[in-house]
Amino acid sequence: MSVPISRRLRVLAFDPSLASRLDTATMNQLSLSIPWEEVGAGPVGEYVEVIDYDPASGVYYKPVDLNHKHLLAQDGLPPSESDPQFHQQMVYAVAMTTIRNFERALGRVAFWADRKEKINGKWVTQFVRRLRIYPHALRDRNAYYSPAKKALLFGYFPVTRKDKNNTPGTVVFTCLSHDIVAHEVTHALLDGVHPRFNESSNSDVHAFHEAFADIVSLFQHFSFPRVLEHQIRRTRGNLETENLLSQLAQQFGTATGRGSALRDALGHTDENGQWQPRRPDPRALEKTHEPHSRGSVLVAAVFRAFLLIYRSRTADLFRIATNGTGMLPEGDIHPDLTSRLAAEAAECADRVLQMCIRAIDYCPPVNITFGDFLRGIVTGDLDYSPEDEGGYRIVFIQSFREWGIHPRNVSSMGEEALVWPSGDELMQDKDAREHSESTSADRTTRIKGVKESMKTHLRGLLLNPAADWNLESDRFSVWNSLGGWKEQLWMWLHNRDSYGHAYAELFGLITDSYDAPRTVYRNDIGEPTVEVHSVRPAVRRTRHGGTRTDLVVEITQRRRGYFDPLQQMEMDAPGQSPIDCDLDGDFKYRAGCTILIAPDTQEVRRIIRTPGTVADDAELERVRKFRTGESGVTGNAFDAGLEASLAANTLTARNEPFAFLHEHEETNA
Repeated sequence: MSVPISRRLRVLAFDPSLASRLDTATMNQLSLSIPWEEVGAGPVGEYVEVIDYDPASGVYYKPVDLNHKHLLAQDGLPPSESDPQFHQQMVYAVAMTTIRNFERALGRVAFWADRKEKINGKWVTQFVRRLRIYPHALRDRNAYYSPAKKALLFGYFPVTRKDKNNTPGTVVFTCLSHDIVAHEVTHALLDGVHPRFNESSNSDVHAFHEAFADIVSLFQHFSFPRVLEHQIRRTRGNLETENLLSQLAQQFGTATGRGSALRDALGHTDENGQWQPRRPDPRALEKTHEPHSRGSVLVAAVFRAFLLIYRSRTADLFRIATNGTGMLPEGDIHPDLTSRLAAEAAECADRVLQMCIRAIDYCPPVNITFGDFLRGIVTGDLDYSPEDEGGYRIVFIQSFREWGIHPRNVSSMGEEALVWPSGDELMQDKDAREHSESTSADRTTRIKGVKESMKTHLRGLLLNPAADWNLESDRFSVWNSLGGWKEQLWMWLHNRDSYGHAYAELFGLITDSYDAPRTVYRNDIGEPTVEVHSVRPAVRRTRHGGTRTDLVVEITQRRRGYFDPLQQMEMDAPGQSPIDCDLDGDFKYRAGCTILIAPDTQEVRRIIRTPGTVADDAELERVRKFRTGESGVTGNAFDAGLEASLAANTLTARNEPFAFLHEHEETNA
C-alpha cells in the first residue's frame, strides 16, 4: 500500500472573530493540505512538537491524535475556540504550511537555529530537530519565538472591552490567529538561517525581522482560493481598497483597543473610525524608528510591488470586462471574472512570496538593511529568471524607490547596479586596481591562473552531493555533513597555498594580523579569527525548469567596540600588549560576507559583503552611534542599548528578544 502524499486538516483562515460574522463565516474555515508524515500525539512530527501545558492553570491538555480514524476521515477536528485539541491542530497545520513555503523557495530541508552549550569549557553545537510549540504558554497579550528555548509560546487573555467587536469575559487565544502563528514560525525559520539578525546594529535590523514575518503571513493569505475569491468579489477586483488580504491579526487588534487589525499593509483607521489608504512616502524611514512602524514601511513597499504587478497582469481582463472604459458596471462582478482575477492574484502573490524568501540566502550575515534585502530580491530573482518576464524586478525597484528604500554604496537604482557581484567580477576589479598598467591579455592570464588553482583545492572539498540535497533528505544527516564542511572551508581560507587566503580579501575578510586593529578578536597565534558561521545547500529549479545547485556560506569576524571613542582609540593603539581573549568590549562589531559557490564548477557565483570590513573604523562608528542612541532610537527591541542596559528588563531583552519586542509593540500601541 502506498504512503499518502498529504494530510488535510481544518484551520481558521484568519481568526475566530470572522467566524461570528455572516459575511465571512463560510470563507474563514479551510482545509489545508499538509505533506504527509508519521505524527505522534501532540502532534509531534519531524519538524515541530506541540506541547500543550498551561503554566498559569497548571494543566496539561490531552494531546490530539491526528491518526485517529475519525479525524482522518473528516480533515481533523472542526474549528473550535473552546477545544484545546483544535488549538493544537491549528498551530501544527499552519506551522507545516509555512515550513513548506520556505523549503520550496530555498530548495532545502528547513533547519532550526542550533543550540550551543558550554561543555567542559568548550562550546558545543547541537542539532535541534524539532521546534516546540506551546499553544497556551502565557496568560498575556503576547506571543513570541524564544531563541533560548527553541520554542513558540502563545498567550491568551480575557477581553475587557465592550464594543461592536468585543464581548467582555470572552477569551482571545493568539494560537487561533492564522497570521500570528505564521508570523512566529517565520521568526524561528529566519533565525535558523540568520541567527546574527538578532544582533541589533542599525535601525533596520530588528524592524526587518518583524517585517519579514509579516510579509510571509500576508502572502500566505493568497494561497487560500476561497478567501481570495471572497475578497476579489467584495472589492470588485480592486485590491488597493480595504480588504482582509492586506490585514494581520484582526481579533488581536480589535481586542487590544486598536479598533481594527493589528497591522494593515494598505492603510489605517483614522480617529473617526474611517479606513484611509496609505500613500508611498519617500521620507517615511527618516522619521520612523520604532521597530514595528519602521518594519511596516518595508511591508508596504513589498505589498505595493505586488499590487503593481497584479494591476499590470489584470489590465487586459478589466479592458475586456468594461469594453475598454475601465469602469465596471454596477452589481457583482461576473463569477468567471472573479475566478480569473483570483488566479492572477494567487500567481503574483506566490511569485512575490518566493522572491522574498529566496532573498534571505542573498543577504549579508550581519547588519542587514532594507536596501540589502532589495539587492537580495533582485539578485535571487535574476538567478531564478534571467529574462524577468513580467517585469517583477523592475516593479520591486520602483516600489522601494517610492518608499525611500535604497542600498548604501551603489552607483544607481538600476538592476545591474543592485545585483551582488560574482567572484570573477570582484577579482577583475581587484586586478585592475593592482595592475593598472597591465594589458588585458596579461590580466586575463593572471586571473585564470588564480581561479584554476582555487578550483583545484576546492574540487576535493566540494564534491557535488546534489543527490542528497532534496526535500526528502534526512535533516540530521545533511546538518551533520555540513558541519564538517564548515571546518574544511575555514582551513581553506587560512591556507596561504590554496588561494583561499587571496580570496579572503575579495570576501571582505581581514586575515593578516598587521591589517587588523588590536580590538579585533584573535586566535592563539595572534591571527584575526574568522568564523565560518553557516554552510547550507540550495537546490532550486529555475523559471525554465533547469536546476541550480549552490552552497551558501556565511563568514563573519568580530571586533570589540567601546561606547567611548577615546577608549576605542586607546584600546586600538599600536604597541600595546595583546588583549585577553576573554575580555569583551561594550558591544561587538561584526562584519563579513555571504558567498554562493557552485559545487559542480567550484565557481564563486555571488559575494554579498557588509559595507565595511572588521577593520573599518567608520562602520564601527555607525554601529556605536546607533547603540548609544545618537542615531535612531535610544536602545531597541533586540538589545537594551546603553541607557536601557541599566534597567531591570535587560536580561529579558537579550535572552528573549522577540518577547521583549512584542511587549514593546504593546507598550507603543
